[in-house]
Amino acid sequence: MLLTIDIGNTNISLGVWGGQSWQHQWRLSTAPSNTVDEYGILLRALLQEFQLADSLDAVILCSVVPSLTNTFTKASARYLGIMPVQAGLHMDLGIRVTTDVPTAVGADRVVNAVAVHSLYPGPAITIDMGTATKLDVVTAVGELCGGAIVPGLRLAADALVARAAKLSHVALEAPPQVLGRNTTEAMQSGLIFGYVSLVEGLVQRLRAEHPDQSQPARVIGTGGLIDLIAPYTAVFDTIDPALTLEGLRLIYERTQLC
Repeated sequence: MLLTIDIGNTNISLGVWGGQSWQHQWRLSTAPSNTVDEYGILLRALLQEFQLADSLDAVILCSVVPSLTNTFTKASARYLGIMPVQAGLHMDLGIRVTTDVPTAVGADRVVNAVAVHSLYPGPAITIDMGTATKLDVVTAVGELCGGAIVPGLRLAADALVARAAKLSHVALEAPPQVLGRNTTEAMQSGLIFGYVSLVEGLVQRLRAEHPDQSQPARVIGTGGLIDLIAPYTAVFDTIDPALTLEGLRLIYERTQLC
């Protein structure tokens, strides 16, 4: 079985693949101060809880938190007895990154592009809503050619409260209508429906500039915050919560490491 690990700035997603299906998936909070032993014990406990620890053959990870890349590498080696593979441009990914500086593109964006090119053939736009909201353009021939990055929904909400003395934190959920009848509803409207409009507008512009104009680019949504806006827009063709984990699995299989 294969353990896939996606280390993000806010959350860490994990999944175990085996027998042609996902055996289990988890989401943890990102804590850069956690030690190798803390994450190692947690990994081992999660796997043992579902009787998966002794069946594990390999581990692959991608990370946008450099300090935790090293932490999880050591934790996997020490507590699982497996040295993990780190997904990156040094591997045969089956796609090409054609941005100005390919090495500057986040590993999660690259892995998402691998998954989209394999699972959703044709022109595509991925929207990954996490700490940042990332929109990436993938061509039918498998080129990740760029995109747009904006502050994430929760980050925007926190910044609004931090810089406005009379505003307080509100639940990140849609109000009954766009027209907020009080401050709480007005903030919720601006955050939820504002991000709906932001995503719809960027998709429209990215589709217009997409290198493949033979058909409209398919839009695939993922990320921990995607469910906050998906119900209020028709812009998404597919919501795939496990997109990054799928990309890690596909990379591992492609490189014939399992």
